[in-house]
Amino acid sequence: MWRSVWRAACLIGLIPIICGGGPALPAAAATGIAEIWQETSWGEPVGNLIRRFGASVTILPWPLDFGDSYTRIVMRDVIVGGVPLIAFFQMDKNTAGLKRIQLERQRHGVNQPAFRGVVNGIEKAFGAPDTMCAIASGPTSGYQAATELDWSRGDKMIRAIFRDTTIEAFEGCLNRDITAGPCGLGGQLLVRISTPAAAAPRCSTASRAP
Repeated sequence: MWRSVWRAACLIGLIPIICGGGPALPAAAATGIAEIWQETSWGEPVGNLIRRFGASVTILPWPLDFGDSYTRIVMRDVIVGGVPLIAFFQMDKNTAGLKRIQLERQRHGVNQPAFRGVVNGIEKAFGAPDTMCAIASGPTSGYQAATELDWSRGDKMIRAIFRDTTIEAFEGCLNRDITAGPCGLGGQLLVRISTPAAAAPRCSTASRAP
């Protein structure tokens, strides 16, 4: 699903933001995760967000689909711990109000140092995480190992997720044809901000991830 979202983003005009190339767009005005956290409210309409963030956001020609939500505006160069991320403001399909904010690292920049930088940035703003856990590679995770850290603060929860690359995970191939070459999943670095009820974190106890 994520591959189709990023591919669609490239096709509909987010090429300068996500895919590289094209004319330059206005950069976010030193906006970080703390500013986004403080200046948004759950359920508010997209018009409020556009007025509040102004030229820092890009209005898409048509929305990106995220299953239970859609995105009409994005913000690039959201700096978290020195690492630039792209923020997708996801609106609830039923109410058209803000449901969650998802920040992503461009695929070519997903690595452990970037994840450590993002985690350090969140910790500086919100303190130590409430829970940390490692998700093992296996059928339920698409043979993609992951690390997750969760912060719960008031009516908002932050989930920082790093999913490792599974380039050689042939056992995850649908057709199990290993002669076709690697068919694993690419790495992901995500930060999701939502209500605690909507977060559904996988970490259930406080533990230190390796």
